[in-house]
Amino acid sequence: MKIEETMKSLFRTTLPVASAIFFVFAGIALAASEGGGEAKGWVATDTYKVLNFLVLAGVLFYIARKPVAQFFSSRISDIQEQLADLEQKKADAQKMLSEYENKIAELSKESEKIVQDYVRQGEDAKKRILAEAEAQAIKLEESAKRNIEQEFKAAKAKLQQEIAEKALAQAELLVKESISSEDQDRLVDEYLDKVVAS
Repeated sequence: MKIEETMKSLFRTTLPVASAIFFVFAGIALAASEGGGEAKGWVATDTYKVLNFLVLAGVLFYIARKPVAQFFSSRISDIQEQLADLEQKKADAQKMLSEYENKIAELSKESEKIVQDYVRQGEDAKKRILAEAEAQAIKLEESAKRNIEQEFKAAKAKLQQEIAEKALAQAELLVKESISSEDQDRLVDEYLDKVVAS
């Protein structure tokens, strides 16, 4: 849109200037062709040519002055607007860059915090696992002690029973060897007398 306006303004300015230059050169060429003779120095026609050129240049300056000034002022204002837009875009880009840098810094801090949380959770889990393992080891040790005590008591009881059985068998054997048939008869009679008396 701005380019089309600039081109129209340039065309409006250039057309009168180009036509004026054309007329100036056409007038000079026509004046040069009218002389046709030998050069005589400065003559009246030369003065008229110079005056004609000065008048034409003045008119041309007067006509072209406003459009050329408008063209350049509009061009300056367009450039100023573009510079202002670019400055605004630069400021916006710097603001966005600052925001992204802040976000990256926050993400870095947050990632460090997450890592610290995971390390702390790992340490807590390690302590908990070690405490559970220690408690389990204590339970296993106590259970092993109880099992050993029970096994020891059972072995002791079995050993005592075996000793008692062997002692009884030994006593029975000794009694059999030391008691004669007469002693046996007498013991039986005593036993029967007790039974009958009761």
